[in-house]
Amino acid sequence: MQRSRLFPTVSVLSVSHLLNDMYSNYLPQMLPFLVVLIPGFTVTQAAVLVSIFTISSSFAQPFFGYLFDGRNKGWIFNLGTVWMAALLAAAGIIHSFPLLVLVSALAGLGTAAFHPQASTLVSNAAGEHKAVVLSAFIASGNLGFALSPLILIPLFQAYGLSATVYTLVPGALVAVLLLFFTPRPAPGTGIRPGLSQAVRSLRNAAGELGVLVGVIALRSVAYTGMLAILPLYFKAQQLSNIASSHLLTIMLVSGAVGGIIGGLISDYYGRKRLIAGSLILATPLFLGFLFTHGTASMVLLGLAGATLMSNFSVTVVTAQEAIPDNKALAAGLSMGFAGGLGALLVIPVGAVGDAAGLGTAVTILFLLPLAAGLLALFLRSRPSARSQRLQTATGSAVAR
Repeated sequence: MQRSRLFPTVSVLSVSHLLNDMYSNYLPQMLPFLVVLIPGFTVTQAAVLVSIFTISSSFAQPFFGYLFDGRNKGWIFNLGTVWMAALLAAAGIIHSFPLLVLVSALAGLGTAAFHPQASTLVSNAAGEHKAVVLSAFIASGNLGFALSPLILIPLFQAYGLSATVYTLVPGALVAVLLLFFTPRPAPGTGIRPGLSQAVRSLRNAAGELGVLVGVIALRSVAYTGMLAILPLYFKAQQLSNIASSHLLTIMLVSGAVGGIIGGLISDYYGRKRLIAGSLILATPLFLGFLFTHGTASMVLLGLAGATLMSNFSVTVVTAQEAIPDNKALAAGLSMGFAGGLGALLVIPVGAVGDAAGLGTAVTILFLLPLAAGLLALFLRSRPSARSQRLQTATGSAVAR
């Protein structure tokens, strides 16, 4: 894609990503209100709702990624967010836990349809600056996560969960943006990699992808678990819903900023160093937040969120570099499948919260980034993007 098309393409996709991920952080904002509406609502049930959404959205992404690689199934991509918005809007008027589980699972398919195609379009537009541009795109999603508690909790506090019907509007806006303002491949130009080719790519990169999936899964347990359990933990600490939303926003906004910084750092020092170093550093920062108070506690939470999420886009690029002929599939594996594996483990962490207390569950979540960082030390080392550009420039100069 020409550089002149880079900014408008990435801008439209980033705005769409921001709105899409507002919905991805929708259910955690409902949990304190569901405690009141559904008698006997437990921490485990809260973890189930958030996890089932994450699991369905995650495990479906490789399928959508395979579907999108050269197949031009844009209509699914266009409608994914509005599908999710409609189902989550309906969740506000459902007071049956089994029905909420079903709605959560179906809603997750909407974001699963969005992410592989969107990240591939951004990656194709970015040229040789993939980590930085993809970081900006992913940071917009993290910003949407961060805005979700700031917007939804005051809305629910003022009007109750019946106000969820009004949240359908941003989803409709995303459908319009994607339909009219994103690039479409010319007919007949799509390369249609078959299933055998995709399997061969996965087999050839199995070792590296296995370690990467493990790293992302551990990070996902921590991140998804925090989204599900921290609001309940803050409520148990006698914080108001508004104060809780401010703390979550600090963590998530910092994560968005950290994602951009992480992309820049990985460009200079390599993917592996950034992934391992940031995850190892996140644990002491989270524990520092847990055992401090006041301004120091908020600063540490912000730094912890930044380090935890600084490697998010870098892991996506690492997966795409491992299987470069199946970029949407790689995005689905790294942003989706691996995250789904992690989300499965959030449910037992919720059970620990019921049995041993929310403080114990939160401490476990804060220790998991350290385990992910240590596992990341086994990733394959590649030259940094900056050194590759310098080598290319040097080779071109010699050739002239």
